[in-house]
Amino acid sequence: MKKKLAIFDIDGTIFRSSLLIELVEALIREGVFERGAASIYRRTRKNWLDRKGSYEQYIGSVVAAFTANLKGVRSRDFLRVADMVIALHKDRVYRFTRDLARDLKKKGYYLAAVSHSPKGIVEPFAKRLGFDKVYGTVYEVDAAKKRFNGKLEYADLIFDKAKIVRRILEKESVTLRGSVGVGDTESDIPFLKLVDRPICFNPNRKLYAAAKRHGWKVVVERKDVIYKIENSD
Repeated sequence: MKKKLAIFDIDGTIFRSSLLIELVEALIREGVFERGAASIYRRTRKNWLDRKGSYEQYIGSVVAAFTANLKGVRSRDFLRVADMVIALHKDRVYRFTRDLARDLKKKGYYLAAVSHSPKGIVEPFAKRLGFDKVYGTVYEVDAAKKRFNGKLEYADLIFDKAKIVRRILEKESVTLRGSVGVGDTESDIPFLKLVDRPICFNPNRKLYAAAKRHGWKVVVERKDVIYKIENSD
């Protein structure tokens, strides 16, 4: 029998931050990235914290800092720092999504994780939570030098989450019947449209608007309270 699919976004949905943000900060602290890398996103971070700018602008500038400083970094240094970040943040997860993933795993679901953070940190983070398959951004490593060359691989797949779902259906013995999807931003809408039980967790404005249009379940976890809204108006 085919397993039911459960697909989760990771950053901001299970992890209570962004793995990419924590990784970049750690790479700077450890001297793998130059300290000046932080200047690329300092302003957008302040604007976001002061609620004068969007999170999308902030994370976009963090991505820019990461890609601008990755070329030439040794893969072993990257993985060493990624392991440090996971060791520090492995338990900083939301209760609702952590418990939902555990419950679905016990029920025999096939768990897939998707993230725009680097796969080198997303995969070990998600695997320890019981995920069967993990998708993240993949950056090419020069085989001879064992250093990143700055090139992004499989961009057409990782930035199309509906395509990821179709790929899983092709390669794994899974079904969308009874499937579950959990996301927090509008980039998750394509895969949420495909599953039987879409859940919008701590959604941003654009995803919340989509949830209202489609009658999707909305869940908000704030402090020690979890709010569930069915078919929001």
